[in-house]
Amino acid sequence: MAAPPAVVVTPADPWPRPYVFEDGLRRVAPYHFTYNTNCKMRWRGRELLDIFESEFRDRPVEYYKTAIETGMVVVNGKPASTTDVVQNGDVISHTLHRHEPPVTAAPITVISEDEDMMVICKPSGIPVHPAGRYNYNSVIEILAASRPGWKPLPCNRLDRLTSGVMFIGKHPRAAEELSTQISGRTVRKEYVARVAGKFPDGDVVCAMPILQISPKLGLNRVRASGKPARTVFRRLAYYGPEEGAEETGAEEGKAEGRPWVGKKGYSIVRCLPITGRTHQIRVHLQFLGHPITNDPIYSNQRVWGASLGAGDADAMQADEDVITRLARMGKSEVADAVAYHDEMVDDYNKRKAEKMSGELCEVCSTPLYTDPAAREMGIYLHSLRYEDKDLKWSYRSELPEWALPPGGVEGPREVGGLDEVVDLGRLRELEEGEEEVAGGERKEEHERKMARRKGKKGVQCEWEGGVSVETVTVPVTLVGEGESTSAPPAAAAVVASAAVAVAGRST
Repeated sequence: MAAPPAVVVTPADPWPRPYVFEDGLRRVAPYHFTYNTNCKMRWRGRELLDIFESEFRDRPVEYYKTAIETGMVVVNGKPASTTDVVQNGDVISHTLHRHEPPVTAAPITVISEDEDMMVICKPSGIPVHPAGRYNYNSVIEILAASRPGWKPLPCNRLDRLTSGVMFIGKHPRAAEELSTQISGRTVRKEYVARVAGKFPDGDVVCAMPILQISPKLGLNRVRASGKPARTVFRRLAYYGPEEGAEETGAEEGKAEGRPWVGKKGYSIVRCLPITGRTHQIRVHLQFLGHPITNDPIYSNQRVWGASLGAGDADAMQADEDVITRLARMGKSEVADAVAYHDEMVDDYNKRKAEKMSGELCEVCSTPLYTDPAAREMGIYLHSLRYEDKDLKWSYRSELPEWALPPGGVEGPREVGGLDEVVDLGRLRELEEGEEEVAGGERKEEHERKMARRKGKKGVQCEWEGGVSVETVTVPVTLVGEGESTSAPPAAAAVVASAAVAVAGRST
């Protein structure tokens, strides 16, 4: 058996981590880092420089040419030339000077801790896992640096821009047990969001399916052909605009050079996701006409136009147009969401506390990013509570500052139980209905896997227990007080009659 290709080991793994605290930010002094990447199928038979030029566009081609010629880029641990043809099984190693974006210096607070689990409140703006341009500035690495020798094991996930409750296992068994509970739908979650305008009163159930239209940009939309998704909302408070104040979002719109659809005041909304689709709460709030006020993707008029995507289940705006406009946005959450190789290169001994000033790095000549603005550090979406359905345990954080009443105004400063959002009997009905839908999805996935194994499409498979779920109908309902239909004007047209056959995909 042939030996695996040689790889290059990262030349420096600084310890303690090179954190620098400044101006309310946690910075990481630049350091050398080596990426080892296996040859992808689309790279086979292509020249090395051509791959870097087409795949990694954040640097000019001259940089990659020099990196290859000077040995910063090697193949299978050996020097290569710009014209070398990459083959299946090759490993490309790129040693560079890595510049991480700064994150908030706000501490990761501990809500509860025992020998098995740590429950934390994650600040917004910090990714959970090392990814993209982030490495040491991630929840896992920050916690590991605080307790050398410990490997934190996250049990639930939060987007980088979202704050709130997270579970960190202290050993694999504890992490696996809780992860199984969460994925097995025996745990309820509650979020709180700050949205544009006056959200309808009463419990609002949005059951519009969600489809991912751009994995690269992490973009999702309400689509009849999407996966079933269901969220329960209830308004906690509404705060109208001060007399003479500009409409909600005008300040953010001016700062970002974009117009804004007028929404008088803002609402604090409690959100109970019954399913767990990517960006589910953000997408459903956008569809209902009340997007999160500072959401850089789903509340951006430059991308969605005057309607901000409200009630657009029929894709009046072509996905391609939305993707194009989104991709044109500058250094923002979207730029961070793009999956690209983070080509930032370095001598961290020389550059202890470099300020991201827009100039070039003195070591690697990489263009430096400016510090993120406050609006780029997070969105008004907070993971407030996790609890076992049988109430064996429950953990919650305090309300974030942006959810508290503004100065001089009366309003709620804490939340009660989930029964204040929706009747628990009704909640159980929604959850049981979702279990039926999920069963159909699992059957479909099982059949797809079996079809792939047999090399045929549409192969019939036995399902565990002989259960056959061909079509499940999910009504789209927005329910207000007294079981009356309550919906924003933009969504009202689809509320009356929309129904989606999800398991059979007959739409």
